[in-house]
Amino acid sequence: MKRPTLVALSVAVVAVMMAALVTAVLALALGDRDRGWGPGMMTSTAQDRDDRDPGRSGPGSMMGGGFMGAGMHVAVRSEAEFLVEMVAHHEEAIDAAGELARSERPEMRELGRSIVEGQTAEVEQMRGWLEEWYPDMSTSADYEPMMRDLEDLTGDELDRVFLEDMVGHHMAAVMMAQQLVVRDLAEHEDVEDLARSISSSQHAEILTMRAWLWEWFG
Repeated sequence: MKRPTLVALSVAVVAVMMAALVTAVLALALGDRDRGWGPGMMTSTAQDRDDRDPGRSGPGSMMGGGFMGAGMHVAVRSEAEFLVEMVAHHEEAIDAAGELARSERPEMRELGRSIVEGQTAEVEQMRGWLEEWYPDMSTSADYEPMMRDLEDLTGDELDRVFLEDMVGHHMAAVMMAQQLVVRDLAEHEDVEDLARSISSSQHAEILTMRAWLWEWFG
């Protein structure tokens, strides 16, 4: 079998797996929301991850790319909460993506530029909505980082760690966005539209990043 065919097959399998994972985690979050789930709660702790896989640690140690890592928000209870948490989530992605400016791969530099530009605009939009619609609400998020420190990484290590961690980071955003829509929590059409856009665009980027991980480091 030729390599391009394997890449296409890998992407298709990942798409099916992620759809199943989203459904499963959403069901778990919705079923447990009355038992204390909320933003900042994690599906697994760092110690849990190290116990299961002592050979590796950090957000990228699970499922080939950060999925279920620290800071993984799986429950959204209101529109305002979604906006506060998504701003914090985007800000971490923007900081990490900025490190790709020194990547040796043009694909990675372009991905980093796209994430910085797109998510910066969304952060500004969400902050504006919070100020307009929820002026008395605290905008401080109970957020724990999902990304490893990329500052001292270069070459293949920079690209690999970013891709591993950003896959999980994007999955968290997709789940939060889908919860807002599925649970009909949006009080403004603009917020629901943004959630749908985040879910669609970041799901597409997940598929691209998983394909690159397989092609370059598989």
